Amino acid sequence: MARLGEAVQAVRSKNAGPFMVTVDIFCGTDAAFQRVNAALPAAAVGRLCGADPDRVERYELPDIRVVKFSFPRPAPQGSRGDRDMHGAQWAVLLAEAELGEGGESVRRPSRP
Repeated sequence: MARLGEAVQAVRSKNAGPFMVTVDIFCGTDAAFQRVNAALPAAAVGRLCGADPDRVERYELPDIRVVKFSFPRPAPQGSRGDRDMHGAQWAVLLAEAELGEGGESVRRPSRP
C-alpha cells in the first residue's frame, strides 16, 4: 500500500491566518492527480487531521495538478495550546497516510 507522500511530488502545509491551516498536495502527473482526487474527500482529511469534516474545505486545481484542503487549527496560532506555530506538521501527517488500492480510500499509516 502506497503512502500519499510516495505517490505525489510534494505535500506542504502552512497557516492560512491564525485560525486555519492549508494543506497543498502537488501531484506532478495527471495519473497522480486522479488517484489523489479519488482517495481524498474532505471527510477523509477531516478524520485524518481530527477536524470537523463539515469544516474542511477542498479545492481541486487540475491545471496545476494540485488538491488543496483548508480546515480550522485545533488552537489559534501562538496560543497556549498551539503545538505547531507554522502549521507545517500537518503535511507530514497526510504524507504518511496510506492510499488504498486504486486510490479509493486513505487511512492512517499502519504501525509495525
